[in-house]
Amino acid sequence: MSSALVLGIDPLAVPGIDAVPFRASLDKELARFGEHGIDAAMTLLVFDGSEESVIVAALVERPWDVVVVGGGLRKTPELLPLFETIVNLVRLHAPDAAIAFNVGLDDMVESAQRRL
Repeated sequence: MSSALVLGIDPLAVPGIDAVPFRASLDKELARFGEHGIDAAMTLLVFDGSEESVIVAALVERPWDVVVVGGGLRKTPELLPLFETIVNLVRLHAPDAAIAFNVGLDDMVESAQRRL
């Protein structure tokens, strides 16, 4: 069975959004991985200074076939340094994993499948 790690932003860490439906969408998408025969896990960042250690812990937890980096981490100009860090951490700690990028909350599975 293929494996995927999804890295994203914890909706509770984003001011001004209703985190409950956002989190429900993330959970629904995570369940879809299983429906497609992909063993997946999701690591959500909270921006408390622990981002790098949280990412490394997730990356070394097991071998991943693909790491999906969420749009919020890529599309937010203020997070560009973190995005660069993520790409380099994947290269360092999960060198055999492909890197994929999703467009929205409902295409993470398809994004991973492009690289599997």
